[in-house]
Amino acid sequence: MQARRLMTALVMALLVSGVFTFWLSRKFAKPHEAVTPKLLYMATAKALDAGEVLTASDLTTVDWPMGTPLEGAHTNAKDLIGRSLLFPLPAGQPLLDQQMSAPGAGIGLSAKIPDGMRALSLRSDDVVGVAGFLLPGTRVDVLVTLHPAGSIDPVTQVVLQDVQVLTAGQNTTPDGTGKAVSASVVTLMVTPDQAQKVVLATAEGSVHFILRNGNDHEMSAEVKPGAPKPERREPVRVAPRPVQAAVIARQPYVVQTVNGSTTTTEKFQ
Repeated sequence: MQARRLMTALVMALLVSGVFTFWLSRKFAKPHEAVTPKLLYMATAKALDAGEVLTASDLTTVDWPMGTPLEGAHTNAKDLIGRSLLFPLPAGQPLLDQQMSAPGAGIGLSAKIPDGMRALSLRSDDVVGVAGFLLPGTRVDVLVTLHPAGSIDPVTQVVLQDVQVLTAGQNTTPDGTGKAVSASVVTLMVTPDQAQKVVLATAEGSVHFILRNGNDHEMSAEVKPGAPKPERREPVRVAPRPVQAAVIARQPYVVQTVNGSTTTTEKFQ
């Protein structure tokens, strides 16, 4: 009888201990974290400058939520090696198509030229180049000053409006502090038709740049294609001076007639 009581007490103790242990484990257990699927996007392994050609050492991967994919991002390094950057990028930045040149587009400046556009370089100086503030990315108007045939007065006309500066000298990106850059050559991004107009204008006269606000894209009077034509000027007519008739005084003819001892004199006009 005594043994049965001991066995019952032992079973009850084990049961209570099990229930209590289970309750403690549920109470202090950490909540289970749901595993969110992620994408591995290719990104910059270090800070890179514009124009740099991507190599395997420049690339790493970053986690990205699968529910918010990035348009133009890549998951394979082979798709990026050999392409050049169009903009400076910090380390850890996912690489997107709009930040890089197209595959096979080349390197350097050619990679920054969109389809259908051209890069045209023009000479500059501290005056023509707006005291060195023609920086990559700024927008300008192009003017030409020439001397029309038969006139001593120069004429200035607008050749292009609201065109983008690609480079100032060999700088393809502006200084982060906005510091002026002295450059003897400025490269513009133009269409083929605009390039013809500018080249013809430089042959006719001297070119000047007018810096404009980057948000101002309003065009002034229409710029006609071809070289700027000088304004037609009416010739200045000078009234002839009256010619005064010259009066010539004629000397009279003198005729003397001798008749014996008599002499007569007569005058004729």
